Amino acid sequence: MANFLTKALESPFRFVTSAIWEIQSYTLLAGRAIANLFTRPIYGREVILQMDRIGVGSLTIVILTGFFTGAVLAIQSEGALRRYGAVGLTGQLVSLTLIRELGPVLSALMLAGRIGAGIASELGSMVVSEQISAMRALGTDPTRKLVTPRMIAMIMVLPLLTIICDAVGMVGGWTISYYKLLISSNQYWSDAINALQFSDVLGTLVKPLVFGFIISMTGCYVGLRTHGGTEGVGKSTTQAVVSASILVIAADFFLNNLIIYLAPFLNS
Repeated sequence: MANFLTKALESPFRFVTSAIWEIQSYTLLAGRAIANLFTRPIYGREVILQMDRIGVGSLTIVILTGFFTGAVLAIQSEGALRRYGAVGLTGQLVSLTLIRELGPVLSALMLAGRIGAGIASELGSMVVSEQISAMRALGTDPTRKLVTPRMIAMIMVLPLLTIICDAVGMVGGWTISYYKLLISSNQYWSDAINALQFSDVLGTLVKPLVFGFIISMTGCYVGLRTHGGTEGVGKSTTQAVVSASILVIAADFFLNNLIIYLAPFLNS
């Protein structure tokens, strides 16, 4: 009986211990990456290269995501709003839904799938091929050279991509509203703009900063822990996408609650 209880309790204990160790390792890596911002050298060329890869490379997918999301919102809102004779409020619904929630979250999820996986596979391949060990042997800090530039680039680029996603989504909603719902352009855009408050705009700018940090650090952390050869690289890629997506959604929950709590003070 004692052995049975020991085995039953052993697995939860190992899970909790492993979770605490993972959180500690993740926090230490993030702390080192942030601390590198205040000391030299800072690899500016690497930051610019990563900004080009992340920003310009993700522009097409963000534009398509934003446009069709706004268009679908306008189409789906018609049925509900028509019951109350409020189809003219489509612009307000599209703008609030996009800017408060869908714009930042969908942009982050798209980059988690594209950039998070790319970072994990790139760093994982370097670990497997022992390039990381060679960098350490030559006196180069892998965190400073590889992690910090990706963190900076993601934090700088994701807010800009979110703004583009919001703007293109508004155009997608206008396209459906004007050509299908027969709402005038003046009514659509006036409702969409007047419905927004300062807390909404602040939220769509603050959320991508947090999401960008999460995506970059998760991709780097998972990539640097890769083991098991090429098969391990594939596992790390999948793990990075799943982990970053879950953390983004969880962070969105807490940020929404914080913004709702601060909204009366921000909008006053």
